[in-house]
Amino acid sequence: MSERPRLVLASASPRRLALLAQIGMAPDEVIATNVDEAALKGETPRLLALRLARAKAEAVKAPDAVVLAADTVVAVGRRILPKAETEQQARECLALLSARSHRVYTAVAVRPLDGETRERLAETRVAFKRLSVSDINTYIASGEWRGKAGGYAVQGLAARYVTSIIGSYSSVVGLPLYETAHLLDAAMR
Repeated sequence: MSERPRLVLASASPRRLALLAQIGMAPDEVIATNVDEAALKGETPRLLALRLARAKAEAVKAPDAVVLAADTVVAVGRRILPKAETEQQARECLALLSARSHRVYTAVAVRPLDGETRERLAETRVAFKRLSVSDINTYIASGEWRGKAGGYAVQGLAARYVTSIIGSYSSVVGLPLYETAHLLDAAMR
């Protein structure tokens, strides 16, 4: 019986690391990538997530390892919400998400040892309650929104605003586990 190949996670996200551990796939190494995440003109949220996951997987130079990368995009219709970096961005995201549903697209890309990158995309619909000014102020004060797609973390305090999720919860957190396990099982043989 041969040893499994090394696994490299192309992400500095502690959430992705924890989700991988949940399915018994702890990476041997974590390498953060520096990929421009700006959408191309006319690019849909779905295609953006797929392109970025692939670009991140291909950015890691580890020919002796299976490379796993992912990207999460939050969208209302075709409008892509930013990874909130400022309070103003987070407030705008939350105001837009209030009392409506939105989609979270998380793409996973795996580059096996043979070099042929494969991807999967999970699409999840998330609905928020109507957010009051107080709800938004409380959430902004938590600081939890920083660097989060759409300005919120479903696994944290924002869970109290979610009225429904249709699809993969783990995808909204940052890594669709079913799709990831499927790709890794094939690549790690």
